[in-house]
Parts: sequence; structure tokens; C-alpha cells
Amino acid sequence: MTVRGYDCRHANQPHPEAIIMLANVSLFTEVPAQYLAELEKSSVLRRFPKNTVLVTEGDESTHLYIIRKGIVSAFLNNDEGRQVNLNYMHEGEYFGELSLIDSQPRSASVVTITDCEIILVSRASVHELLGKYPDFAMVLLKELTRRVRGLTDAVKDLALLDVYGRVSSALEKLCDDNKRIHNPKVTHQDIANMVGSSREMVSRIMKQLLIGEYIVQCSGYIEIKKPLPRYW
Repeated sequence: MTVRGYDCRHANQPHPEAIIMLANVSLFTEVPAQYLAELEKSSVLRRFPKNTVLVTEGDESTHLYIIRKGIVSAFLNNDEGRQVNLNYMHEGEYFGELSLIDSQPRSASVVTITDCEIILVSRASVHELLGKYPDFAMVLLKELTRRVRGLTDAVKDLALLDVYGRVSSALEKLCDDNKRIHNPKVTHQDIANMVGSSREMVSRIMKQLLIGEYIVQCSGYIEIKKPLPRYW
């Protein structure tokens, strides 16, 4: 089998870096060591260059993807070619968990923003874990609930905030614990795709945030200096 051009015929050979990584992923932190070791045997590490489409909306789903290094973006396209960015995911995050449960096609597309290292865990391996360790079902439910709450917050932002507030919310979601948004640089078009607005409107809002000293543009990152306004 080939995943986006990478030969996976030897997926039954575990990679030592994949073994280390699984224990640090929130989805697997509560899994006892003996079960996790079995799951790791079927994990495989793959490397993908920047701008590689990892999965496409509607694809058959066969794997859980765990980001070991790099950044990816999940997005949707409509028939007119308009794109909406759902979110950016970093090291330790994962995608494809919905398809582990319902075996339905992918609900969104995912592309690499930087060069990435991705750990793939097959759906069959996760189902085997569920059979041997039923408590893992509760872990899955907790993680899915967390993501549903995140989607609820996103819908709330779209419904109740003006564009100014949606941009502020997007910037806060993109920043790290130090209130910094690092390279690769997020463009105004990227933010517009996240908040359902035009690039021109986002550019005007970003300029106002700079003038108001809510944010500062530094070499290699944007830093949030004080709480961002929710309304214009």
C-alpha cells in the first residue's frame, strides 16, 4: 500500500521513534504499557515534504495520523473552490480519529505546512486494541467530546462575533503558551480562510491591532501583547 507516494508495505516493522511518540499523545496516555507496546508494533513513521496533501476529503480512511514533527492544516473546499481552514495542528496532535470509529470517508482534507514526520497507526490495530482493552473506548469518547466542544466554540465565534472578534479568536488559537505565533508565517489569506472573511478585511483588522499595540510583528513571529478586543 502507498500513502501519498510512500511505500507502506513494511508497516508491520515498528520505528523506535514511533514507539517513543505514542506514549506522549493524549489519546494513548491512559493505555497500559503492555497494550501500547502491541499497538506500537504496527506503527510506522513516514516523512512528507511541505505542501503534501496527506488526506483528501472523501478519501477512504485506513489510518490514524500522529504528528511527530512539523505543522499541518485541515481544510474544506466547496464546489466553487472556496477554502475554509479548520485549524492548524502541531507536534503531538493527531487526526483521523473519527474514521477509526465509523469507517466513513475523510471529513476534511489535510496538507503539510512544513516538512513533517507523521506516525501512522492502522484502523485495524486500534480496533484490536479496543477488543483487548475495552476501557480505551472511554478514552476515545473523552477525546471526541473535547473536540466537539472545540467545534461548538468555533461555531459560537462564527455566529456571535463580528469579523474583528473572529480574527482575535483565530490569533489566540494560533499562538503558543508565550502568546507567540511562529513561522511558517500565517498569511492574512490564511486567517481570512479561518474566519470566513476577505483578505482585505483581515489586513485592515491586523493593521488596527498593530496600531493599538495589541500585537507586535517581530522577526520570525507575531506576539500578542495584551488581551485582544472581541468587537470593533
